[in-house]
Amino acid sequence: MPFEIRIPRLVVAGTASGVGKTTFTVGLVYALRSRGLKVAVFKCGPDYLDPTYHSRAAGVRSHNLDGWMMGREAVTATFVRAAAESDIAIIEGVMGLFDGASATDESGSTAEIAKWLDAPVLLLVDASGMARSVAAVGRGFAEFDPELQVSALIANRVGSKGHLELLREASARPPVIGGLPNEASAAFPERHLGLRTAEELAGVDALFSRWGALVNEWCEVDKIISIAAKAPPLPGAIPMTATARRTSRCTIGIAYDEAFHFYYEDNLARLESAGARLIRFSPIHDTRLPEVDGLYLGGGYPETYAAELQRNVAMREQIAEFAARGGIVYAECGGLMYLCRELQTLDARTYRMCDVVPARTIMCERLQALGYVEGRTLHNSIFGPGLGFRGHQFRYSRIESLSSKVAPAFAIRRTRNGAELEEGFSLNNVIASYVHVHWASNPNLAEAMAGACVRARATTNK
Repeated sequence: MPFEIRIPRLVVAGTASGVGKTTFTVGLVYALRSRGLKVAVFKCGPDYLDPTYHSRAAGVRSHNLDGWMMGREAVTATFVRAAAESDIAIIEGVMGLFDGASATDESGSTAEIAKWLDAPVLLLVDASGMARSVAAVGRGFAEFDPELQVSALIANRVGSKGHLELLREASARPPVIGGLPNEASAAFPERHLGLRTAEELAGVDALFSRWGALVNEWCEVDKIISIAAKAPPLPGAIPMTATARRTSRCTIGIAYDEAFHFYYEDNLARLESAGARLIRFSPIHDTRLPEVDGLYLGGGYPETYAAELQRNVAMREQIAEFAARGGIVYAECGGLMYLCRELQTLDARTYRMCDVVPARTIMCERLQALGYVEGRTLHNSIFGPGLGFRGHQFRYSRIESLSSKVAPAFAIRRTRNGAELEEGFSLNNVIASYVHVHWASNPNLAEAMAGACVRARATTNK
């Protein structure tokens, strides 16, 4: 029966991309944990990288909340399940507060998530070179949408504590309740897809600790906690992977290491709810494929670890053999690249991959695709024909097909320009494409993959 749950929460939003949302979020999480609080942490939008920082700082998994891909019901349920046992939940926004899938409405924006979760907003402003103008920025954001509660401002990249005090005097509503100094030496390094993952950084915990100390010193953390505590109760949700989970009926291997780690936690939870037992394995380090009925090869950085992936001949051959004998294989973006015959890096070197998909991946200097897509499955693949879904693309590579005999996996439409095209590869029990599909957009996808694994078990010579 319906019930309500009280979860202190707030959204860390920005006036734009690049104002320091992730840095402040990580510092705030550290500051809250230093007070003995258990913190749940979330990321608005489709980003895979910022959540690695959240998870490392909070000591728990970070979950994506994407309004456009997931819809309101799934966003709320995912939030409640993941935050129910926490003392406070912090939700980092995407881009600017009102930026999303459309230039004319709030779909896919941080504002949409804040309103769905009835969460107060802490607005981060790049205050370098700014004084009284901070009041105009704050008031403009606070009054743009009266249904949104912009509770306070955080001024980032301030020149001194005197500068911060000037900003406090300038803006009373919403008030400036803290800031952070401009410390370029403590910035998180980036690469072509954005931030490097937290696991790749040497001394990352020391960096996090530094930002946590700065938040404690420069921000009114008790006031931030008080703002979060004013959030009203939310409808409760039954835990998807606890009460709804069946006895395991199949086993799915999840590629997870330095090269492959882009997964929506909600997708994995949905597979478990559909009766799949998930086992992680490393295409870089492991020489034996685990005993599984299916494989899920997520995105990541195969181009960065191409030499290591090529060197592990045993794993590449076992994946190819698994696919050839009818094993279920689902691959997204980096996983698609790994399944191809070869991968060409920016220095024009070519590396052997699994040769499951007769195609070549070529890395490019410029971005090749970015944005949301709507799609549907084609043919009688592991998902069956005609299943609709929503997903996202972000890639610097392109595919050169080496065969005209392989059917496309999906028909997709790009929301940015309305372009319609065929995407990916479907062969035997393999589906591989560039699209990162969020399975909350169609829960039948997880059920279909688990069911396909059960049906294919007899053909994998187990």
